[in-house]
Amino acid sequence: MHRRNVLKMAAMAGGPGLFTERAARVEAQVARATRGMPSPKIKDIQVIATAPDGMRLTVVKIFTDQDGLYGYGCGTFTQRAELVNAAVEKYLKPFLLGKPADRIDDIWQACYNSSYWRNGPVLNNAISGVDEALWDIKGRQCGVPVYQLLGGKCREAATCLATTGGRTNGEIIDSIRKLQSEGYRHFRFVGPDPAFFDPFREPAWEQLPVNPAAKLRAIYVLFEEIRKQLGDEPELMTDIHEGITPQQAVQFAKDCEHFRLFFIEDILSPEDLAYFRLIRQQCTTPMAMGELFNSPHEWTPLISERLIDYIRLHVSQAGGITPCRKVAILGEFFGVKTAWHGPPDVSPVGQTAHLHLDLASYSFGIQEYTGFSDRVKEVFSGCPRMDGCYMYANEAPGYGMEVDEKAAAKYPYGTSEPPARRRLNGGWGAARSPDGSVIKM
Repeated sequence: MHRRNVLKMAAMAGGPGLFTERAARVEAQVARATRGMPSPKIKDIQVIATAPDGMRLTVVKIFTDQDGLYGYGCGTFTQRAELVNAAVEKYLKPFLLGKPADRIDDIWQACYNSSYWRNGPVLNNAISGVDEALWDIKGRQCGVPVYQLLGGKCREAATCLATTGGRTNGEIIDSIRKLQSEGYRHFRFVGPDPAFFDPFREPAWEQLPVNPAAKLRAIYVLFEEIRKQLGDEPELMTDIHEGITPQQAVQFAKDCEHFRLFFIEDILSPEDLAYFRLIRQQCTTPMAMGELFNSPHEWTPLISERLIDYIRLHVSQAGGITPCRKVAILGEFFGVKTAWHGPPDVSPVGQTAHLHLDLASYSFGIQEYTGFSDRVKEVFSGCPRMDGCYMYANEAPGYGMEVDEKAAAKYPYGTSEPPARRRLNGGWGAARSPDGSVIKM
């Protein structure tokens, strides 16, 4: 306190003893108001491995030295789950113990660079689990939802797309009608080729040849039929999931222009990104890309050159909230919107992290959403609420989620997996063309 104020208080106090007491109280009050919150330190890190619906989910839980202050993050890489878990427990945990939990960006950079070789899916998923947990901790410590830490809401809820499918065009159209009655407006499908992209069926993929040209013809006919029966109102998307040649991709994008699609997803593999320039030069069909990306060196040129319209990053592959909020901001400058990848092999913690990014990002476009079964809700409480096609946050501090570890233990890895996938330890097989060669996916 300034000397003038001290003397003034002394004069008013009527005596040195009373002055000393009052001054001490004032000093303490000022100190409390200006010191901020104490910085929590990372005390322990554990992995919660569970598979309530058959997908191998990795949840990272970080404890701090402040009683009751902890957070959850999603590091799920279901096809290589045990490698991610080991990366967290054997490498990131000893590296991070004792570090301040509130230095989120600094910790992200330290984890990213400490391995020397970087931008691999195993490490990036491990970092994501840590990163998302630190954002949860900061939200809990501040008593606000994570979206408040990201700048506050740009919208009240996130519009979600509905993924549908079927073995025939009729089944898919009936499914779209049903989803429309539930309030959905955006519809994404893979197929209708029954042999395409079904890693759970028996026998394994190697015995289910994929004909890329036939797949494209089938999708084109399906678009025609949907527009004929349902008109222009449904917003339509299809996931090619790579598996075709770049020349086929350019031609298909041109052929589909008159359907006025919401987007075509993953029409090219990450190895063929240069062909997006040809697609952009020849048609206006919107493009979405990114769920396989690990490295900023892959997505930055696509955004800065405006070669895609939606970034489909799998947030845990990209490293969590910290890098993805930067991607969303980058996209805002170039007119590229977010459409985070939200399949079943993302835990509810990861889905909630998507939602908080969606709410706080001006560049939000659409959110892929996968519903939560009763078994999933048994393990994860506080899941986001759906109302029609809109997903709402629960407004609790952090993500507002809790994980019941006893319930999680009831569903170890391998639960509900078909034998072929269990044999591959959660991995997938390979898609092949009719001549037996492996197809990119």
